[in-house]
Amino acid sequence: MTAARVFRGMGQLPVVAAIALAAALYSHGPAGAAQWSQDPGSHCKFVVPVSLTSGPTFWIGACVDGKASGEGMLRRRDGERAGPAFFGRMKEGLPEIGVVDLADGFRAGSFSGDDIGGQAESDPQDRINAFRIAAEAARQVSAQYAAGKNAGSARHYEELAKTLELQTD
Repeated sequence: MTAARVFRGMGQLPVVAAIALAAALYSHGPAGAAQWSQDPGSHCKFVVPVSLTSGPTFWIGACVDGKASGEGMLRRRDGERAGPAFFGRMKEGLPEIGVVDLADGFRAGSFSGDDIGGQAESDPQDRINAFRIAAEAARQVSAQYAAGKNAGSARHYEELAKTLELQTD
């Protein structure tokens, strides 16, 4: 290899470095760093808000191109025991906005980083929108249980939808 050829190759170094930097930054963005999960039954894929904790998580809602989409529910389960749940809107498997129903209360807002409502000072309108969308998601879950002839679960999620709506007052 001649010196002229080496120096000519070095002229391309800034371009290669810029491409490498862009690829590194893009791959560590919110979606690139997200931990993807999969519904054990439907195999629909999604990112679970960290406040749901880790473990088997199920999606009740639409699955478009293999990813959770639209309003619905992500529910953690430990065997037969239901764990915390996210009610809200998903887009291409990523939570957008909604409410996490925890044993000690609700986390509401937009998805940021790796959780729902994790912002130190969230916009009050964002919280109101989150509860409204969560109520609609709970109603859709109720309708799916009703269609499956599970009246008890349908009633439970309809009542939860009313509770979520009351949080906007």
